[in-house]
Amino acid sequence: MQVLQVQLEVGADPAEVGRARRWARSRLAGSGIEEDEPLAETLVLLISELVTNAVVHTGCPAVLRMLFGRAGVRVEVADASDRPPAPRRADGDATNGRGLELVDGLADRWGWQREGAGKSIWCEVDRAESVRDEAGRAESAPGVAAPRDGQRDGQRPVVPAPSAGTARGTGAGPVLWLSPGRMRC
Repeated sequence: MQVLQVQLEVGADPAEVGRARRWARSRLAGSGIEEDEPLAETLVLLISELVTNAVVHTGCPAVLRMLFGRAGVRVEVADASDRPPAPRRADGDATNGRGLELVDGLADRWGWQREGAGKSIWCEVDRAESVRDEAGRAESAPGVAAPRDGQRDGQRPVVPAPSAGTARGTGAGPVLWLSPGRMRC
């Protein structure tokens, strides 16, 4: 299965969240997912939440990755903090504290893993209810194995990432892999 992977380095400024959303919309459109499709709206909201969490809770730059496969889209946000994500329950009128709850409700799967000196939080959204490979087996999102029960909270199937410096992207210029272990606050 072929997977297209793109990424964007996001600065530590909360204003960068809007730039990440605009970038994501353009990459979604470039992959054939139109802006007004429910899938695009869901992915942009998930990206907004994960990038906001990374920037606000770490105060450090982050890396947003999108992996497009036939079965779905995987979003990863890597940052330099080694603290695991901490889901919270927001009180009724609270203006924050709902990010991971939204991710849990909107994504088909999500989790986190250590990456370098930091971590990567990921989520996956399937393109269709039932996508089958050539042998008739159900596929999960780009390049990953189907999840097992309880796979949230840090258990992630392994998706090989290119080494630092490997160029990948769409037509928007070179995209260089930045390892969270090399990010500095």
